[in-house]
Amino acid sequence: MADTAISRLKKGTRLRRALSNYWYAWAMIAPVVVVITGIIGWPLVRGVFLSLTNANEANVERQIGVNKIEATYEFVGLENYLDILGGSEFWDRLGWTLVWTVSCVSITFLIGLGLANMLNRSFRGRTLYRMALILPWAIPAFVSVFAWRMIFNERNGILNNLLEGQGIAGVHWLSDPTWAKLAVIGVNVWLGVPFMLIAMLGALQSIPPEHYEAAEMDGAGPWQRFWNITLPGVRSVSMTVVLLSTIWTFNMFPVIFLLTRGGPAGSTDILVTEAFRLAFIRSPRDFANSAAWGVLILLLLVLFAISYRRALRKQGEVW
Repeated sequence: MADTAISRLKKGTRLRRALSNYWYAWAMIAPVVVVITGIIGWPLVRGVFLSLTNANEANVERQIGVNKIEATYEFVGLENYLDILGGSEFWDRLGWTLVWTVSCVSITFLIGLGLANMLNRSFRGRTLYRMALILPWAIPAFVSVFAWRMIFNERNGILNNLLEGQGIAGVHWLSDPTWAKLAVIGVNVWLGVPFMLIAMLGALQSIPPEHYEAAEMDGAGPWQRFWNITLPGVRSVSMTVVLLSTIWTFNMFPVIFLLTRGGPAGSTDILVTEAFRLAFIRSPRDFANSAAWGVLILLLLVLFAISYRRALRKQGEVW
């Protein structure tokens, strides 16, 4: 008992010392903590709670004129999760979401790294090329997606007009499942390349040029310099941007919803668009199942981040 009391006393002393030494830092971050708790913490707790109920459009609290109808939904535990995991719809959506995420991130990374290598060299008009390649990032995503929707238009779209001008039949870009999937991947890659380009260009410029000069004097070819100097030099940055890009792409709602509405026949729906459809489009709106889908999406991303971090630590990366 005496040892426990002494241990608690020491912990309390350390806490008071930390508060007295860093009170200014705590005061500065307190408003941020409060705002984040209000914006993220409460909706998250509310979503988890709703996922454990049978809440839908017919039994939630609502106001009709001057009459207030009380909520009548009930607690059902893990029933929603069991129904989702026991059905085929979730696994179909998860399979396409993984294909969508891996395809977009890998293609975006390769293109971004390749363009960064090109723009890291001195040549005439380099600044103009950099501005042109970063431009898609400056345009709001919904504007870009609507522009691409017009380009993919099967009757009057630019792409089909070009094909028909060459005597080739037009393609059903957004009404054929395969072409629709390729279309959404292409648009998302187009939107994501500028971010990857900027990150990789910054990483490349942090590599001392003396390394390349020494390797060239030793007779190393372009591929050897790329493999032994460039890739290790951008490793830490690339690991971070790949993680961020994976999380963003996994939850990339605007591209899918605005370009194809999840169609045709739900073939391009990913997990997040399906959760949105349950809560706002289908009738009656199923808030409980939508919340359960959201919680499962969060758990998948948390598991991915933990696994990713462990893999990096095994490779000696600090993150």
